[in-house]
Amino acid sequence: MKGKYLVAISMAIVGLLSGCAGKQLTHEEMKKEIAGYQLPAQASQDKALVYVVRPSSLGGAVRFNVYLDDKQDESEMGYTRGGQYIYFYADPGSHMIRSLAENWAEIELNLEAGKVFFIQQNPEMGLMFARNSLFQIQQIEGTYEVKQLKEGTIKKTSK
Repeated sequence: MKGKYLVAISMAIVGLLSGCAGKQLTHEEMKKEIAGYQLPAQASQDKALVYVVRPSSLGGAVRFNVYLDDKQDESEMGYTRGGQYIYFYADPGSHMIRSLAENWAEIELNLEAGKVFFIQQNPEMGLMFARNSLFQIQQIEGTYEVKQLKEGTIKKTSK
């Protein structure tokens, strides 16, 4: 009997969480939404600009700390909570972007000077806290997300 209640409660939670997902916009709809919008920071001629966006509110109270290249404290660029973004500049070349939640997520990017790159953090249900994964998104999607989100905690804008 107790097991049936746990299953029912679990299904209700999953239903509520999946119901929180908004309507997915097409690229054309996103283009209309961002027409005339300028990102808070612009790429420089000698550095790449990286935005890390976290549009989902799942696990929103849990910080996802973002690191550039390694897992050392001095490499932390900042952190997001649900509905936030951060940005930072990096030298051109191959870099590892890491995100710490209950787990370490990472993505390797070959950054180019003068270009803007967008990484999305995806929260997932963890054992104790939220887990996360990272993936690169296109400029249209990234710009749209930055416009919709609030700025997270930026510890520094370059390493």
